[in-house]
Amino acid sequence: MNRRDACKMLGSAALVPGFAGLAKAATAWKPRYVLSSAMFGDMTVDTVLGEVKKAGCESVDIWRKVHGTQREQIEEMGDEAFQALLRKHGVSLAVSTCYPLGPFRQDDEMRWVKKNGGAMTVCGTGNMGEKNPQGAEAKKQVSAFFEKLKPHYELAEELGITMALENHGNSMLSHPDSIRHFIEQNPSKRVGIAFAPHHLADHVDEIPKLIREIGNEQMPFIYFQEHHPSSKKTMAKEEELKQLPGFGSLDYRPVLAAMREIGFTGLAEIFMHPTPRGVPVLPTAGEITEVINRSRAYLDECLATG
Repeated sequence: MNRRDACKMLGSAALVPGFAGLAKAATAWKPRYVLSSAMFGDMTVDTVLGEVKKAGCESVDIWRKVHGTQREQIEEMGDEAFQALLRKHGVSLAVSTCYPLGPFRQDDEMRWVKKNGGAMTVCGTGNMGEKNPQGAEAKKQVSAFFEKLKPHYELAEELGITMALENHGNSMLSHPDSIRHFIEQNPSKRVGIAFAPHHLADHVDEIPKLIREIGNEQMPFIYFQEHHPSSKKTMAKEEELKQLPGFGSLDYRPVLAAMREIGFTGLAEIFMHPTPRGVPVLPTAGEITEVINRSRAYLDECLATG
């Protein structure tokens, strides 16, 4: 479904008795979108920032190699030049996604985010033992993780920066058990989950329930991405795009309903992985923004009808 079709559908639905009330309720809550620079591969920071508002986003998430090169570009140009570009486009930095640093080596990155007006870092947890722990093993690993994280989340508290940690395959924070132990043991209001439904392909039915269990306070970030083999395997672009909302088979209505129920105030990122990593999702910035907007139109439809 493209944006035009979605608008036609919503326009027709407005003629249905009672739809006005439904539409009003749906508009009471909407996601706050952040634009991932990784969607643009190695395109310039200036180009990416120029697409933020066009993509219906309020801020930018800066990625680094191998997924993008924008963080390295900023390092080269300097913070003052980066801040000038933010002012030029009238947008703000929200997130630095810094997977290569991991949770225990991002102190300087949190300081950089603070300096440039941002509020959050995103990375994975790594492992504290065996991969994808469940049950008692998950509880043990989560406990050890928070003990090791203590000086870093204390810095995050001092800076006012949130450390969002992704539930990622083959990591400590992966299985629903580890997610539940994480939210039970979390000692800091400056630590939360960067919730990734695409890493819960074996637990799709639990996604809305997990959103409700995590709650707004511990879920500062969510990916709108669907699991698809094209994220790790070279496939036709039509298949790759099935990772995006509205292009694949995942029904986002229960996901959005759960987010609305918890009063989600964090950031939502429409996202996909190209194969190989580090290339733009589509040849031009305009084309990338167009597919993001098509996904947003689908999500708006879900909100209006779900």
